[in-house]
Amino acid sequence: MKVTQEKLPASQIGLEIEITPEITKQTYEQVIKNLASSTSIPGFRKGKVPRPILLQRLGITRIKAAALEEILQDGVEKALKQEEIPAIGQPQLRTSFEELISNYEPGKPLTFLAAVDVEPDVNVLQYTGLTAKAEEIKYQSSRVDEVIEKEREQLATLIPVEGRAAQIGDVAVVDFKGVLAKGEGEEETTEPTAIPGAEATDFQLELQEDKFIPGFVSGMVGMNPGETREIAAQFPDPYANEDLAGKAAIFTVTLKELKEKELPELNDDFAQEVSEFETLDELRASLEARYQKEAEEKTKSNQQQALLAEILKYVEVDLPQTLIDKEIDAMLTQTAMRLSQQGLDVRQLFTQEIIPQLRERSRDEAIQRLKQSLGLLEVGKRESIEVTPEEVETRVTEVMEQYADQEVDTQRMRSVVENELLTEKIVDWLLEHSSVELVPEGSLSSAAEISGDLETPTDQGEEQSTSASTESI
Repeated sequence: MKVTQEKLPASQIGLEIEITPEITKQTYEQVIKNLASSTSIPGFRKGKVPRPILLQRLGITRIKAAALEEILQDGVEKALKQEEIPAIGQPQLRTSFEELISNYEPGKPLTFLAAVDVEPDVNVLQYTGLTAKAEEIKYQSSRVDEVIEKEREQLATLIPVEGRAAQIGDVAVVDFKGVLAKGEGEEETTEPTAIPGAEATDFQLELQEDKFIPGFVSGMVGMNPGETREIAAQFPDPYANEDLAGKAAIFTVTLKELKEKELPELNDDFAQEVSEFETLDELRASLEARYQKEAEEKTKSNQQQALLAEILKYVEVDLPQTLIDKEIDAMLTQTAMRLSQQGLDVRQLFTQEIIPQLRERSRDEAIQRLKQSLGLLEVGKRESIEVTPEEVETRVTEVMEQYADQEVDTQRMRSVVENELLTEKIVDWLLEHSSVELVPEGSLSSAAEISGDLETPTDQGEEQSTSASTESI
């Protein structure tokens, strides 16, 4: 079999395959034989249908198409084996099937074009001496006080208040009903419009400004139990209910009970109740160590991400569609699993109409992820960076302990762990051979926002908070 190769874009190998006359005739005759033995035609027993009648009933085109399918599949498989081409994904036919049917004559040579994806060649133009900037996350001692105070709030007891009016920090039991404020020009006799859902009885509310719409809590300050007051408030814009966004409202509020929080004393007994530690000092020391380590890890992560973003500029790779599709599949699978764990119905979110849109939106990120991972692997090869079996087994043992009560594919787990360890080693090596300048937290994101405002003054992107959420003890 004659095979001619050519290099195509997107890491494809083009193949021109010439099938010998013997194969084109032999396959055609075998197809007729198989059809004769399986086709039922009235008046004839299976396998005894005369050839002219069989050809007339089934049609030459159908028989040629069946023979061609076998010729093409077998031809590509033999060509890949003969040329020792390590193909990935499914081969693609580059000659139209209609053209092949028209050209196909049993007993004569048949030439067709195909293409296969192969692993791409990766070139990293530079990977040492890189420079980048990353935000340094510094340990904030106030986080310890915030967490401890949050735990005190959880253990607080409510004590009835007597002899004073409501103030910020109290817990109030109220009845309330809300209506939309009348707009300019509306007649005084017009009946106010009730706000759907803005009515409650014996509603317990902590008097903090962020617990209700703006104006409601501040309007309650100074109220006494038994008092009824009309309070002006305004729905924020944007608001979950778009019909109410930005609109003014009037709430009729009756304060029925007033309580204040009594927090537990900060002592060793408190520490024992909220943690496994015997003393408050031990609890504080543990929290300080945790948040110091967390700050260091976030700083290192920022350094790694900054360096990876920099090295991407120097990675040259012509990605095959097969790898891009596989990466998109993996990304969508990860998203689906995460949403499922959150209790969402993935089938309603990933419909046949939505999936093509999700795949297209994921394409750019998939390409960046592939370039990054392939670039790192190329650096690892050049610098002979490897992980030992002992390192893999140690990490696998640690991970398996976390999933002791679950069924885990240990072989897949070992493969994932090995890849993670190798990536960590390569990134650490890159950090040692590059310079990542640490800058104050928030400075890079602020600079990016200013730059974006200057470049596209009419575009308003969503604000993103970089602050970490407070963890509980």
